[in-house]
Amino acid sequence: MNPTSLPVAVIGAGPVGLAAAAHLHERGIPFVVFEVGDDVATSIREWAHVQLFSPWSYNIDPAARRLLEADGWSAPDDDEHPSGGELIEHYLVPLALLPAIGGALRTNRLVTGITRVGTDKVTNSERSETPFSVTTEGPFGPERTLARAVIDATGTWLTPNPVGADGRPAIGERHAGDLIEAGIPDVLGRDRRRYAKRRVAVVGSGHSAQNAVRDLAALADRALGTEVTWIVRRSDPGQMFGGKANDQLPERGRLGADAQHVVDNGVVQLVTGFRTDRITHGPDGATLVAVDGREAGPFDRIVNATGFRPDLEMLSELRVDVDPVLQSARALAPMIDPNVHSCGSVPPHGAAELAHPEPGLFIVGAKSYGRAPTFLLATGYEQVRSVVAELAGDRAAADDVQLILPETGVCSLDRTPPGATTVERSLITVPDAAGACCN
Repeated sequence: MNPTSLPVAVIGAGPVGLAAAAHLHERGIPFVVFEVGDDVATSIREWAHVQLFSPWSYNIDPAARRLLEADGWSAPDDDEHPSGGELIEHYLVPLALLPAIGGALRTNRLVTGITRVGTDKVTNSERSETPFSVTTEGPFGPERTLARAVIDATGTWLTPNPVGADGRPAIGERHAGDLIEAGIPDVLGRDRRRYAKRRVAVVGSGHSAQNAVRDLAALADRALGTEVTWIVRRSDPGQMFGGKANDQLPERGRLGADAQHVVDNGVVQLVTGFRTDRITHGPDGATLVAVDGREAGPFDRIVNATGFRPDLEMLSELRVDVDPVLQSARALAPMIDPNVHSCGSVPPHGAAELAHPEPGLFIVGAKSYGRAPTFLLATGYEQVRSVVAELAGDRAAADDVQLILPETGVCSLDRTPPGATTVERSLITVPDAAGACCN
């Protein structure tokens, strides 16, 4: 078998996966896209009600834009800020319907494993010349697809962190699972009945938590009896609310300001320095117990906004080299470590930093960052441009990575490379960013 005659397998049909498909099409490289849901952007549909931080002018990958405009598509108003649902309706669905993309899209396909044909991870002989085998579960049962390379853009949305502060589920967390919801519930719409006139805890300190707190505060104003408690692990909120008016993405700044406002006005009770160890579940609801013995609750609902982590199980028979702390690509880890990373200071990186010991395997998008919560779609779009250039054999284009990220207004350190130019990429901060930059 000659792997070069096979398609590139793109796993995940979200913004970054579809951007990869657009770049592959533009380079004339055959591909196939697998999506676990029955339509594109399955994970985004879970937060379709959330408004993005950036206007339309920045939300569209350049290669995808060129492909759409060639088909007569007109971009939405550059200055409008879409919701996740509008991003799907006006951009991702039209992109997926193009014959160049739709013809290679396989929905309702859960990727259960990726390996080399007839070769486990121990075998060295002719490994780089052996095609990948992608196993999927779908409407026709298990299937295997051969591929020359794999671009994993599955994200992290389906694997939330636990409420427990030590990285493992708190004692009793699974038992209380029917009261816990991860992410950003639509408390003003679809999920209103579950949250109105309830005692609600939001656990987490990042943008997901801020979105949830802001919406719950609005619900509390409209539905008397709704009580909102915001639980964070930080002892000092400090820069948790971001740069507000100084943020280069005004909508992100406004989100932090709104969250602080509802706390300062007493609509939301803020509990700091609370590291959950146990959750007790009784007739009156769930009570959170901290490592230091403090209790919070009881609550009728708990919003788990502690972030997400990568699921690497489907790659277990490939040679994947991830950082032991962040679970990101090892070379990328020092560039994005939230313990030392300054807002907007992620240096340019592409195929070289995303490569693994398994030739032809690239993890991109939010999953490439592992547990680091500072991923922007700007990064993902530039990642796939570089990766596809590498697969096309255009090493110069793959290495010419330019990335300048928007400052939050919290950090003053300027690490912009001398002479770098701003490349128009998407500037959406995805909601699975668990913590703000510089936390």
